[in-house]
Amino acid sequence: MAGKLLLGTILGIFCTMAVRAQEVPIYRVTVVDRTISAVDYQYRNGPTPIDFRGTVLLPQSAGTAIVESKEGRTEIDAHFERLMAPTRFGREYLTYALWAITPDGHARNLGEVLAGSSDKAKLRVTTELQAFGLIVTAEPYAAVRQPSDVVVLENQPRPDTVGGREPIQAKYELLPRGHYTYDVQAGMAAAAVDAPRLSADQYQSVLELYEARNAVQIAQSADAGRYAADTLGKAQDLLRQAYEARDRKAGMTVVVTLARQSAQTAEDARTLAMQRKQTGELAQARDRAARAEALQAQAEAAAQTAQTQAAAAQALLQQERAARQQAEAQAAAANAASVQAPPPPAPVQIRPAPDRDEARKKELRRRLVIELSGTLSVRDTPRGLTLTLPDADFQEAFVSPAMYDRLARIAAVVKAHPDLTVEVDGHEKFSSERAESVRAVLVEDGLPATAVSARGLGDTRPLTSNATAAGREQNRRVEIVISGQPIGDMPYWAQTYRLTPSR
Repeated sequence: MAGKLLLGTILGIFCTMAVRAQEVPIYRVTVVDRTISAVDYQYRNGPTPIDFRGTVLLPQSAGTAIVESKEGRTEIDAHFERLMAPTRFGREYLTYALWAITPDGHARNLGEVLAGSSDKAKLRVTTELQAFGLIVTAEPYAAVRQPSDVVVLENQPRPDTVGGREPIQAKYELLPRGHYTYDVQAGMAAAAVDAPRLSADQYQSVLELYEARNAVQIAQSADAGRYAADTLGKAQDLLRQAYEARDRKAGMTVVVTLARQSAQTAEDARTLAMQRKQTGELAQARDRAARAEALQAQAEAAAQTAQTQAAAAQALLQQERAARQQAEAQAAAANAASVQAPPPPAPVQIRPAPDRDEARKKELRRRLVIELSGTLSVRDTPRGLTLTLPDADFQEAFVSPAMYDRLARIAAVVKAHPDLTVEVDGHEKFSSERAESVRAVLVEDGLPATAVSARGLGDTRPLTSNATAAGREQNRRVEIVISGQPIGDMPYWAQTYRLTPSR
């Protein structure tokens, strides 16, 4: 033809569609559990017709197709009419796609359905499938790999359609609306005023550019910049090349080729990002589960150790009871033998005061010191069992991850004795923040939040002078103080005394 057919302004056919979409009520329907018919097109049995009917989203649309199963392929020659602008369903929808749905619910993108100014479209494609149903959906770009939930046309077998039929319960993993959405720039709708008229080639170039830009921005919204940066960068570079080709008037073929490559690469980036994100979340969940199992094993080991210690303490108590009974019997015999001659007044001596309960507490303190000495530097003080984390065990205000396992062992030992309490004292720089960081790790490792307290003491209790760097480093510490009724108030090395007369 002399002169290419003018299709109106690009925004009169494209962006104006978005403006009209604001005036038309938008109805959305999810086709999950919707039944459509699949046809088993008989091999090399000649061409057979099939109809398309519009869904509630686009009831006035219709179409027909001639399907023929040939050697190694099935050919589909489809024609559609009254296809309104896809932007009526949302400004992110720029095109239509034809899908083949297998009887077991898998979707295959057969190609893009481009409607011209007459609202008509046609598509001739081939597929390796033999039994399938056909649907048409609105999409943000042609390279999508799963159909959206905006289904506008479904196949409808005719009485003269040749082939076996079976229903498809359409649970074909349609992506929930939102996987292919993003915030459209306001300028897309605003640019409709006084836009130049475009030829068919120019219209197709601009439409493909918009689809590619859709694909890139949707990939970005799916965190492709984080999980598939290289692939997303390639898609962005191809989009840039497509715009540059348009600006230098390189021709419709070059622009469309680059734009479609960009859209396909962006779809690869989006898919990779989703897969890698899911893989990362699964790995994190497995790490948390493994850590929980390790902590549980440590707690069980600590509980077993506590049971062993309790049995040893019981045996020691029985030995003490037997020794006391023997001593009482010997004392009674000595008293009976010395009734006739009362002894002279006995001088006062200082003897250790036996206290079975105190002995058990000291024995437990001694055992806990041994258990905890494998984690940190530990001292038995009148305040309690005091463990020290030096300045090197912290990264600024937070405890170093390298200390997590040691703190987990400390938590397991304390959990074996429920009446014990823990006080975390921070000293010098970051005293409050470091104390709270250690407390948070202990609580995460299973200690009750009510049993662990934290406080920052600043520079009120230095160990040595701050005049030297070594002194300042020694003073920057966090102390974990373990105390409570099970271990008493006295170090295991301390001794009480009472006055008793000697015999």
